[in-house]
Amino acid sequence: MAKKVVATLKTGTGKEYSKVITMNKSPKTGAYSFKELIVHNDHVKDAIAGTHSK
Repeated sequence: MAKKVVATLKTGTGKEYSKVITMNKSPKTGAYSFKELIVHNDHVKDAIAGTHSK
């Protein structure tokens, strides 16, 4: 199944999107958490800036 999803994202309009993974550190425990987003290529910098401002 995964091969079909990857193949779909590499053709057509799927090339216009990127997967953004950001890492956040909890101030209470010091543990790291990861957040994954799929955003349009034009909004990658906005997605990264938005996660750091929280």
